[in-house]
Amino acid sequence: MATTPDELFAALTGLGIAYTTVSHPPLFTVEQSQALRGQIAGGHTKNLFLRDKKQTLFLVVAEEDAEIDLKGLHRVLGATGRFSFGAADLMMEVLGVTPGSVTPFGVINDRDHRVTVVLDAALMEHAIINSHPLINTMTTSLGRDDLVRFLESTGHPPRIERVSGLVPDIA
Repeated sequence: MATTPDELFAALTGLGIAYTTVSHPPLFTVEQSQALRGQIAGGHTKNLFLRDKKQTLFLVVAEEDAEIDLKGLHRVLGATGRFSFGAADLMMEVLGVTPGSVTPFGVINDRDHRVTVVLDAALMEHAIINSHPLINTMTTSLGRDDLVRFLESTGHPPRIERVSGLVPDIA
């Protein structure tokens, strides 16, 4: 059974992590998020649930407007072959979320540690990071170091690497 937002909030509280959460209408895209979120300070995330040719899973978390070269990203991350997006059923199985609700918080449901979390270095320049708390009708804000601490507590120590703004792969 997937973790609920309330269970996520309890886990954050149990770790001593301060956070704030704002409710809003469902948001499915970055564009909708930008139009409806109001004035929530910090870096807002876009989350890419990816798999390589060997079915290795990656969750790439970047700024909402980050440009990411998906054709060459596998080389940057040392994956096997080009990435494809993970299917909705795999996303639900592993992260316990549906498309439009992908979030770094989803790794709380990945008890088999199948996902490698990659936080874009540009996103980590923000003191506050904003993501959906497992559903797309809320946005939760917390400190970048607290996000890392949360991820580590789930057994998903993140890789912090520059994945946005790289020269596109022309091969």
